Amino acid sequence: MSAYVIDSTLFRDQFSTAQTRDIFSDEQTVQRWLDVEAALAKVQARMGIIPQKAADEIIAKAKVENIDLSDLKHEMDRTSHPIVPLLRAMKKVCDGDAVEFIHYGATTQDIVDTGTVLQIRDALMLIEQHYRDLLGHLLALAAKHRDLTMVARSHGQQALPITFGLKAAVWAEEMRRNLERFEAMKPRVLVGQFSGAVGTLAALGDKGIEVQEALFEELGLACPRIHWHVSRDGIAELACVLAICTGTIGKIAHEIYSLQKTETAELEEPFTTGKVGSSTMPHKRNPPTCEGIVALSRVVRSIAPLALEAMMAEHERDKIVLQTEREFITRLCCMSDAAAVKMGYVCANLSVRGTNMEKNLYIQRGLLMSEAVMFQLGEHLGKQEAHEIVYEICMDVFETGGDFREALLANPLVASKLDGAAIDRMLDPHAYTGMSGVFVDRVVAGAAV
Repeated sequence: MSAYVIDSTLFRDQFSTAQTRDIFSDEQTVQRWLDVEAALAKVQARMGIIPQKAADEIIAKAKVENIDLSDLKHEMDRTSHPIVPLLRAMKKVCDGDAVEFIHYGATTQDIVDTGTVLQIRDALMLIEQHYRDLLGHLLALAAKHRDLTMVARSHGQQALPITFGLKAAVWAEEMRRNLERFEAMKPRVLVGQFSGAVGTLAALGDKGIEVQEALFEELGLACPRIHWHVSRDGIAELACVLAICTGTIGKIAHEIYSLQKTETAELEEPFTTGKVGSSTMPHKRNPPTCEGIVALSRVVRSIAPLALEAMMAEHERDKIVLQTEREFITRLCCMSDAAAVKMGYVCANLSVRGTNMEKNLYIQRGLLMSEAVMFQLGEHLGKQEAHEIVYEICMDVFETGGDFREALLANPLVASKLDGAAIDRMLDPHAYTGMSGVFVDRVVAGAAV
């Protein structure tokens, strides 16, 4: 039985991926705790702190299949503690006195935090690859549609011509910056935790630092200069960076959703036969994938304030923080990955409707090109004077439903400065996309996937 969407048989693939669900499953959570305990025993045996025979037994038995998760859950409930029941479970399966040397010099949060960081590392490897895949699809869209003219919109209204390649290149460049942020956070996020009860490593005497450094070298994690039991800025940064990245993805999805509206119909997310838009309106071709991505981006963004709140930890240890993170880290990583995978699918298979883009360039009967006319007229009258004249003409055309070209030629002052052939050249949207192609080329050339 499941009560949350990530684990739901019906809904889980809308909110997560099979890979991230596995990474944060109970089995993998316990395995990562055991991995830390095994690595600790290994390095301590190498240093002569515990017997090698005991370390070998701990390593051999530190497998989640040796732990009865139902019994572990019962003991966790009874003791209100996660790791002591695990140690007792290991005592049942380890031969001899090996269990006396497990968890030597550690505290519970050392194991839990480091185990969580190992899970985060696994998740980030997946998410990063999916971000890079998405960036590749965006760059391909930008290059393919470098010169495909379409309407740019500001404040929801038609503005000027651009190319769809330019729009896709803006998306790609934002995603590239996100990958820079992603990479930059890793040294601060993928950091182990092993400092003992209150961060002093007192139980290990003068061997503490050596054990700490060897442990994190064994696990492939960065070694902190000092404990971070109550310094949760790394987890908060993780949440904020993933919120920014997923925000970009949600923005792209919302743009496709908007441009798929019937009255615009310039883009469409992938459609396959059998995909149903309505239980009562057979004609509907909805964008459910993009809608789902936008929803995911909103949920992920909502986690960032919670992660910042979790930075408010007390004294040297605070379980409130750990309980808060236990709830949101899984959601954060699962939903971030799901959004990236879904957006990659959409962009790899996006329907770009150039015919509709062309049609929409002319639905305002020339008004889209008012800036081009204003600047040309401004060479004769000055820009501000030209703006006033063209503004009045545009507003009249808008209200009366006339034609911009005819209205320009009907104005004596405009007609005295610009002839019909010149106006025709100014009203060509394909000739007024500026440096769109150059910007696309710069992005495509400069983005390493």
